[in-house]
Amino acid sequence: MPDPVVLNQRQMLYWRLLAATSGLEEAGSAFEATAVELADRLELPPAILDPGIGVDVLLHRHPKLKPHFDAIQGCLQESPEGAAAPPPDDEVDLRRTFAYSKLLLNVFGPNTRSPSCSAAQYNQWCQDVAALERCMGMAPGSLRPGGGASGGEAGAGRGGPPGLGGSGFGVSGNAPRIDDRQLREELTAMESDLVKRMDLREVLKDDRLAAQLTPTPALVEQLLRDKSNLTGPALANARRLIKKYVDDLAAVLKKQVFGAKTGVIDRSVTPRRVYRNLDLKRTIWKNLPNYNPEDGRLYVDRLFYRHTARKSLNKYLIVVVDQSGSMVDAMVQCAILASIFATLPRVVVSLVAFDTNVIDLTPWAADPFESLMRTDLGGGNDGPKAMLHARGLIVDPRRTTMVWISDFYEFHNDRPLFEMIKAVKQSGVHFVPVGSVSGRGYFSVNEWFRKQLKGIGLPVLTGNIKKLIVELKKQLN
Repeated sequence: MPDPVVLNQRQMLYWRLLAATSGLEEAGSAFEATAVELADRLELPPAILDPGIGVDVLLHRHPKLKPHFDAIQGCLQESPEGAAAPPPDDEVDLRRTFAYSKLLLNVFGPNTRSPSCSAAQYNQWCQDVAALERCMGMAPGSLRPGGGASGGEAGAGRGGPPGLGGSGFGVSGNAPRIDDRQLREELTAMESDLVKRMDLREVLKDDRLAAQLTPTPALVEQLLRDKSNLTGPALANARRLIKKYVDDLAAVLKKQVFGAKTGVIDRSVTPRRVYRNLDLKRTIWKNLPNYNPEDGRLYVDRLFYRHTARKSLNKYLIVVVDQSGSMVDAMVQCAILASIFATLPRVVVSLVAFDTNVIDLTPWAADPFESLMRTDLGGGNDGPKAMLHARGLIVDPRRTTMVWISDFYEFHNDRPLFEMIKAVKQSGVHFVPVGSVSGRGYFSVNEWFRKQLKGIGLPVLTGNIKKLIVELKKQLN
């Protein structure tokens, strides 16, 4: 049975960790003094208690500590059923607890809450997350998307020690474990927050540091906001990160677009009588009465062909996107969607971005990266100004779909835009109001607009972008 004194010391170290990661340094000051005294008695360097010193730097300066960090993975592995794990030596167990606390303190501790984040701090945090993965026996990049060669999904559902991953209950028997997905989501959110507080210009000038950045929505927003202030290597690195994010997301959205159900085949058009359109099964079935059992042959007097033709008239897609900061995720996704639909036959795409000004991005609609590089993320909304421009793009109302992506919080009065939307709908345009296409959870949409639009048969679409893809495929085929 473990020594009660050792159990209390371990508990004290974890209380110190909780106080430090929760921003309660003053409440944890008593634990700090005890931890310093205990570390000294165990001949551990004071640096093991300092979150400002990276784990890799600590191990480089004090290589004798490495076995204690390596032992963390072993202590978190569950023993085979029916087998009792050998009791650890009390001092070894405490040193291992110090090592475990050091890892968590560096990844979740006070350094992540500083008002600003320097490039050096961000770089250390990335290295500390990698050290946490390593010490937990997880594949590189398992916890931080883009942090390793295996990518963001590395180790999903398989990596990680029993203490963090999987399902079931913790040591107490009633506390649910934190699985890899939850831990990965928390670290992704922390990284986004660090990026927001970081001097990106400093990082982007350094090719090595810029290569470590993960292209997330938060980072892309920062880059799009600051792109006009970047030059030289910083601008080149920013463009590379934005393009990587756009390309990765485009690959996903293309699968969703071409995997969605298409429109009804136009059976009024006579099928082309070519071999590749021959419906062999139907031809055989319809000619079965002509089978001659004497010579064992089927005599075919009529061929049947598949209908593949669709209506040949052009369809028009007008995408109008609110480019204010709150809508940046929708701006990116819809710019990509517009480019994908622009590749479809007989679909003419227009792309418009707006805040208090209007930018017509139609000449670059086929290239989402170039479209985004020409945006100018703003704050206010002037929907009527954007609608005036969009109405000028309507060629044939009954063959036009207009997608309006916004939170519908207008800079001035709400009613003018609503009346313009109602008029566009009455003209025959298929109008699709979209509040959010990110599927990232709660999203605020102007409640007045939500009720008014629903009242005229235009419910605001929110949630996963698949909903918008299905709707557009239905209208454009």
